[in-house]
Amino acid sequence: MPSSLIRGSAVALVLVPLQTAYAESTPSTSLAELAVEAAAGSLTVPSVARQREIVQATVGSVAFVDAKDIQDRYTNTLRDVLRDTPGVFVQPRYGQELRLSIRGSGISRGFHLRGIELLQDGIPLNLADGSGDFYQVDPLTLRSIEIYKGGNALTFGATTLGGAVNVVTPTAYTALSPTILRIDGGSFNTLRESFQVSRVIGPLDFFVGGTLTNADNFRDHETQITRNFNANVGYRIAPGIETRFYAGVYLTNQKLPGTLSLFNALNNPTLANPTAITGNQSRKVETERIANRTSFALDVGTLDIDSWAIHKSLYHPIFQVIDQDGWTYGIAPRWSGSFDVAGFRNDTILGLRAFAGQNSARQYVNVRGNRGAQTLEALQSAANYEAYGENRLWFLPDVALMTGAKLFSANRTYSNKGGFSGTNRLPSFANETYTGVNPKVGLLWQPLPEIQVFGDVARSRDVPDFSDLVQTNTLGTTFVPLRAQRAWTYEAGARGRIDRVAWDVTLYRAEIRDELINFAVNPALAIPAATFNAPRTRHQGVEAALSVEILRDLGTTGDRLSLAGIWTHNDFRFRSDPVFRDNRIAGVPDDVLRASVTYAHPSGLRLTPSIDWVPTGAFADHANNLRVPGYALINLEAGIDFAHGVTLFLDARNLADKRYVSDISVVTDARTAGGSGLAAFYPGVGRSFFGGVRASF
Repeated sequence: MPSSLIRGSAVALVLVPLQTAYAESTPSTSLAELAVEAAAGSLTVPSVARQREIVQATVGSVAFVDAKDIQDRYTNTLRDVLRDTPGVFVQPRYGQELRLSIRGSGISRGFHLRGIELLQDGIPLNLADGSGDFYQVDPLTLRSIEIYKGGNALTFGATTLGGAVNVVTPTAYTALSPTILRIDGGSFNTLRESFQVSRVIGPLDFFVGGTLTNADNFRDHETQITRNFNANVGYRIAPGIETRFYAGVYLTNQKLPGTLSLFNALNNPTLANPTAITGNQSRKVETERIANRTSFALDVGTLDIDSWAIHKSLYHPIFQVIDQDGWTYGIAPRWSGSFDVAGFRNDTILGLRAFAGQNSARQYVNVRGNRGAQTLEALQSAANYEAYGENRLWFLPDVALMTGAKLFSANRTYSNKGGFSGTNRLPSFANETYTGVNPKVGLLWQPLPEIQVFGDVARSRDVPDFSDLVQTNTLGTTFVPLRAQRAWTYEAGARGRIDRVAWDVTLYRAEIRDELINFAVNPALAIPAATFNAPRTRHQGVEAALSVEILRDLGTTGDRLSLAGIWTHNDFRFRSDPVFRDNRIAGVPDDVLRASVTYAHPSGLRLTPSIDWVPTGAFADHANNLRVPGYALINLEAGIDFAHGVTLFLDARNLADKRYVSDISVVTDARTAGGSGLAAFYPGVGRSFFGGVRASF
């Protein structure tokens, strides 16, 4: 029998959930055990077992990460959380800044996030224009991570090319322990303290967590200071009615080391770009977030009503001082339920989302990191109205037909007040509205409780954000009326487990029109990238993961040796482009592989050597005249559990101290953009060691 889609249910309804193919192999959980664990959840936030079940009931490619499986490593960014997820390309640039791309979303963008909806507890973290970054995500105060690739994110109303990543924070019902204290540190003067406290008091429950991080990091001028705090309070108003308030404060002060030439990236990787130092380039962000989910258990299904408000203040000296302050706010009711249609089981999701925001955008001459003469005074406004639905009809006991669609209207308004010398002396105004319908259809076949085969077709549209629409060029800071990126994505795959072997494999192809392609105007000066619409492009690839429990009871009863690996193949190309012909789109390598071997002893000892391998590096330019070298990194993780909830761990990375390029600020043609002196490369982190201790009680 299929899984229910009722997201807020506190009781497991049906079969044992599939284990993720790249997770450590474990015996199947019995239905009784699952029901007990599921009961530990609440109406607003189901148990982790239930969260996994909901994700894996999706007709399409998804992934799930349980925070208990990533505790014994140094998790500073989403790279450390998602590195074992096939199809997710995530590479560090510096500090907490990284490239996150799924199926080529924002493939050539050299900063922050585009084409993926980032959510926390199912509520958007992205700003109203769709832009986002990663500074609000604290990996140490997560309970699980849900990855919905491409059109499979329709469950949240997201229909971008990349899909959605939902990070779920603990509640008092789902926390790994009522109290967790942790301290870790290591290379580059890294020191981090973290705490979690959660309790249930009658109908009320609460969770409070925070992480303080101080690190010099690998390169010069890369100092990172972050202070992240998350809290939620839930209250059971009446049987079948629960409300939960979320609050968060996120403070980041990150020095920027800038990009280097390829020679320096490979031979002097700790250097900072001289311009980054003279301009004292940095990123200071203060973000406050408040949200609410109120859930109602109805006679049929569950109604969740989400609302949120985010305040973000940014002080960002780069080529100029970017000084912004803005609010994003929204409301999103969502109903999910299961019922019979002519004797067949039917699972349905219906939702609405309305969210908007305003951002006051000022720019100044950068005088060693301080404001000089003002050069820009502008207001950026965005508003979005969406309706979506997804239906799954089980017309056979083990086969479901999935249909769905999203209707949307997205407005982007830009007002430049002018009044400054040079090209920004005259006021200007621009207003663009994007509308559309994104349908989806697919089939799911579940021949056995732990095996699924699926195929689907989904339409996506990526509306440009203000980083795309507002560009710095010979006319000054202007609004460029770009078209929305449109794509049809076709995917087929299978996931499951047979005894000691688990797998998760998906093949996909996306035919794209008007893809939003970036290139750096001047990477060395950190001038924001220019964006254009490529007429036709194609993204296709393979997302594969395999895990095998090789041996059991090696030297003692209960110990295990397991092997896990992932392979992400990327084939992203222009198609008959008037400039770039059928070249590869720069920024992402063709293949990314990772393999690990884990030995686990029942005493609590764990040892995991691993290798990260990129056989051939990515192109640095769309003209395909410069490609960076491939690389292989050797790593080692170890941990041991002691009595009374105390754990020690070690995380050693790049043990051979390999010099490599981690990411690229893409240009159009490396020959004309600086040649051998082109400063467009972020060097990878050298040999490093981190360790820590965690106490849970």
